[in-house]
Amino acid sequence: MNTTEHITDSCPANTNALVRHFADLRDGTHGGASSRTDKQHLFAEAVTLLDRYARQALDEINTDLLLDTGELSATGVRRSAIRGLDAVWTLAWPQQQAARIDPITIRAYFGGGSPHPHLQGGTVGDWPLNVFDENQAAAELGTLRAIAAAEIHNLGSPTIE
Repeated sequence: MNTTEHITDSCPANTNALVRHFADLRDGTHGGASSRTDKQHLFAEAVTLLDRYARQALDEINTDLLLDTGELSATGVRRSAIRGLDAVWTLAWPQQQAARIDPITIRAYFGGGSPHPHLQGGTVGDWPLNVFDENQAAAELGTLRAIAAAEIHNLGSPTIE
């Protein structure tokens, strides 16, 4: 794989995202940026683009499973404890808080030693985060839904009244 020119509309969006990811790994770049500052700027833009889709994924669980008893929160981009940047979206609800378990979490992060950013949940691993425009952000909705669904599964089933 020498270029990303073969990315087409006929490829699934997740395949296109992986090709972008592997090309960046090969080239030592992120979205064409090579400096840490430029990569961080692209990360902040990706968080802005993803925000509505992360909220949508969590809101769907709140509406359909938690019967609108949950509360969604988002941090926006911030400095993380590991010398990098992150942004966190969470969904908490009364029964979860009473049981003292963690909320459903979607996290975008760009670790201090990492060459590029990722998505993850509180209980599930990493997905490449290579979002540079609105269409690519929209294409991540399936991934964000999968993270949220895995989170609620791993944390324990919600009490639905």
